[in-house]
Amino acid sequence: MNWTNPMRQGHRWLSIVFTATVVLNFAVRAIAPGEPSPWITYAPLPPLFLQLLSGLYLFALPYLGKRRGPSHA
Repeated sequence: MNWTNPMRQGHRWLSIVFTATVVLNFAVRAIAPGEPSPWITYAPLPPLFLQLLSGLYLFALPYLGKRRGPSHA
């Protein structure tokens, strides 16, 4: 099975989720007085970690494809 297209689509959706959590984090800090709860502060980290993994996979694809030979173009 070819994982490239679903991985690219997942990476794109993760970037949307990450951006939304960062915007939420800034909005909560601007509106609410004091320190926000930790789950709001650390909410961007899980999608960021998943983006790191999927991004590294997508980055390595061209280099891994060269090892397979010309039949897998």
